Amino acid sequence: MDDVIARVRALCTALPEVTEKVSHGEPAWFVRRRMFVMFSDRHHDDRVGFWCAAPPGAQEELVDDTRYFRPPYVGHRGWLGVYLDVPVDWDEVGEVVEDAYRTIAPKSLGAQLAQR
Repeated sequence: MDDVIARVRALCTALPEVTEKVSHGEPAWFVRRRMFVMFSDRHHDDRVGFWCAAPPGAQEELVDDTRYFRPPYVGHRGWLGVYLDVPVDWDEVGEVVEDAYRTIAPKSLGAQLAQR
């Protein structure tokens, strides 16, 4: 489990101005005080994964209940759940994390990603 959290942490903290805090007993990542990713290994179903902000249409495109799901509490706001207890394509997860960041971060910070 620690290695999975470490991989998600590395993806999140590689982005500009990201901080980590514990929220609801889980590691969570914020950009300028706004959460964009929350680890979720103890919420409701004992599955390992995270919840993240997502751009419009991402749920409809990705939710398959195998790798991606609609998380409780925040799913109605368009957030996406990502299971990490299945075979994981970490490049794809990195793209999902970047999309979550762009969804929440100020446009000036999101523009920095395009310059990398």
